[in-house]
Formats: sequence, C-alpha cells, structure tokens
Amino acid sequence: MEHSNDNDDDDTLFREAVKGARPLKATRLHHSQPKPKPIPQQFIRDEQQALVDSLSDGYIPSHELESGEELLYIREGHSPDILSKLRRGHWVVQAAIDLHGMISDEARLYVATFLAECKKRGIRCVRIVHGKGLGSKNREPVLKHKLRHWLMQKDEVIAYAQARANDGGSGAVIVLLKA
Repeated sequence: MEHSNDNDDDDTLFREAVKGARPLKATRLHHSQPKPKPIPQQFIRDEQQALVDSLSDGYIPSHELESGEELLYIREGHSPDILSKLRRGHWVVQAAIDLHGMISDEARLYVATFLAECKKRGIRCVRIVHGKGLGSKNREPVLKHKLRHWLMQKDEVIAYAQARANDGGSGAVIVLLKA
C-alpha cells in the first residue's frame, strides 16, 4: 500500500506546483523543424554516373527512320500511327528542357536526369530543345545527332519526332514516353 501513498504524494506535489497556472488559449503551437536527413553525396554522384554511362554516342539501331534532316524514331513493336500523331501535336507537351549552350557530357546527364524524373512523375510527352547548331564550330547541330542516339537507348522512349515550327522546328524534338 505504500505504493499508492507515493502516488497521492505525487498528485499533491503536482497540484501544489501548478495551482496558480492558467490554461493556455487554444492556439497553434510551433514545433521546431526536424533535422534534415543527411545528403548521400557519393550515392548521388554514382547515380549521375550511371545515368551518363547508360547513354553512349555511337548507338545506331537498324530501325531508325530519318527523312533528310528531320528526326523520326519509333521503337520496334509500336504502331507507325504514333509518329504521325506525334508530328501533328496529338499529345500535350507536359515538360520541356533546353540544351542550348551545353557541352555534350553536360547535355547527356541533363537529358538522362530529365527523362528519369519524367518517368517518376508519369509524364508522357516532352519537348527537348537541342538547337540548330548555329553557335557550334562548324555550324553543325552536334547535340541534335547525339540526342537522337541517347533517346533511342532509353527504354522509356516510345517515339520521337521533330517539333512543329511553333514548338522549335528542326531545333527541337517531341518525345513520347511509356506510361
């Protein structure tokens, strides 16, 4: 029974300690922010390197379609109707990036990261502006040709076509991604 006596003493002490206190008005209490999780820098570097390594510049599949300078591509097993729909603007462009002024390695990482992010977010149709090459050494569209190879290597890319004039024309490509 000594145990219950201790509880009575505790209750008495507590009541004595708070007897002059008034209840707070119902207001929001501000809690301090939890500490942010540490950023795994090496993991991020490894992931970026894996994205870069997943795209090479020399990849050319046999089923690539190219008419003159216009870029067209459809992954094997998909209906050619997809290309005509893509060229007509059937799908709404949900995200876009611009590679102007980037060097090849920079652009490759940017494209790989962009596509991975789109896949995560469920984005289906994107525009990638690669430029017309007017600012490059031989006034050649270097990134245009490299982008073509990179996109064909990404499993999530179903098709791509040169953008319509109001979307960037020969300086951009519209890409359809898997759902």
